[in-house]
Amino acid sequence: MTISTDAAADRFGPLPARPGKIIAIHLSYASRADQRGRRPEAPSYFFKPSSSVAASGSTIERPAGTELLAFEGEIALVIGADARRVSMDDAWRHVGFVTASNDFGLYDLRANDKGSNVRSKGGDGFTPVGPALLDAAALDPGELRLRTWVNGVLAQDDTTAGLIFPLTQLVADLSQHFTLEVGDVILTGTPAGSSVVVPGDVVVVEVDAPALGLSTGRLVTTVTQGSASFDPALGSLPAVDDTQRAEAWGSREAAGLSPAAADASAAASVLSAGLREKLERAPVAGLSAQLRKRGLNNVTIDGVRPMHAGTKIVGTAKTLRFVPGREDLFQSHGGGYNAQKRAFDSVAEGEVIVIEARGETGSGTLGDILALRAKARGAVGIITDGGVRDYDTVAGIGIPVYSAGAHPAVLGRKHVPWDLDVTIGCGGTTVQPGDIVVGDGDGVIVIPPGLAEEVVDAALAQEDEDAYVADQVSAGHPIDGLFPMNAEWRGRYDAWRAQK
Repeated sequence: MTISTDAAADRFGPLPARPGKIIAIHLSYASRADQRGRRPEAPSYFFKPSSSVAASGSTIERPAGTELLAFEGEIALVIGADARRVSMDDAWRHVGFVTASNDFGLYDLRANDKGSNVRSKGGDGFTPVGPALLDAAALDPGELRLRTWVNGVLAQDDTTAGLIFPLTQLVADLSQHFTLEVGDVILTGTPAGSSVVVPGDVVVVEVDAPALGLSTGRLVTTVTQGSASFDPALGSLPAVDDTQRAEAWGSREAAGLSPAAADASAAASVLSAGLREKLERAPVAGLSAQLRKRGLNNVTIDGVRPMHAGTKIVGTAKTLRFVPGREDLFQSHGGGYNAQKRAFDSVAEGEVIVIEARGETGSGTLGDILALRAKARGAVGIITDGGVRDYDTVAGIGIPVYSAGAHPAVLGRKHVPWDLDVTIGCGGTTVQPGDIVVGDGDGVIVIPPGLAEEVVDAALAQEDEDAYVADQVSAGHPIDGLFPMNAEWRGRYDAWRAQK
């Protein structure tokens, strides 16, 4: 059975009535999870206001001052019978209809709406549905297809066989938390292919059951440019960084960003267990000498000292950038789920958080809560050329920290958290995501991953040589001819190594 209405006459399209609840899932398709590099163990959800619903043929406005409006073609389920604590086996009986939907999102507002998506996905027209309803009783929930086109080009093509969580699981899961009432709508997630659209683009979504020849018809939405801007006196302003651009477009390449800095975790694979073990044995001074022999002099992070004596860190760089404090920019970038919080919340095991604070010591750049989060995530250390708040408490947490010292002031006194996973400057040297970072009592050095094996092997060989020289000096031999070695001593050393 197919039910259709005049979309132009009803802003709620084919829905039986204005929905009491619209529930959307964050991540549900395997293709999307693979694209994002993370797969949830269980579904998680957010609500959208019913005022966001629009009919096929409607327009969606991209607000002034924003750039990252993204489409997400989805299958929408319309509840046909109240459901409370229903089983998966019984769940589909409570679904009345299936239709097409588009879960539009504005990534410019996403940072301060972490998880809730209230503003980033709740705008007027951000949930078009339709144009027709399919009777759920006639459908197999495991054999539905979803396709999305942008300006006539196919962008998404997947089926419910590709879901991590089947449609019946979503209905049953939600019903154990609250009653799903007649007319409620569940947006069941989007597959890979979601990306950014701009004014003038036309997005089309269709859901069908190919085996049955049934279709919702094509849900059409046109993007327009808005003229109204957001009032900074009322709330946080739109703000984007390269992480949001990459997620909105679908990849760094699609967003026009360099893939080299895309993913610190990919670079972390360069740091194998064997290489890490050798770097843990090699002193920073020795590594510095070997880098200098290869023409790299500007690789030390200057002006930072370890909190704990005897500290040694080896890891790959997870970068965070602060810009100089400015009140209007802190208002738009400093609150909510800002770049600083996102960096500490996403640092991977084996990474070192490296913070660009421009050598400004007049405020803290992290405190005890963030240090705890970094330790819980498996970070091997934190390096900042700025100050640390809650210094004694942070020291007690035990995660290795290199900093310019203690300062009691909060971040906003001197800094605005601006971006993460980008090339930064810390302590006078350039640090890229994925660079290898080694620290000990002498300081911190940055090693390009491609040189790490060569440099550490040379440094350890030099350590053996220096240990031999020290033994000879301790035995009473003069330094002349021994340090550095002349031909005679070199021969003795080579013979000693051969026996060893």
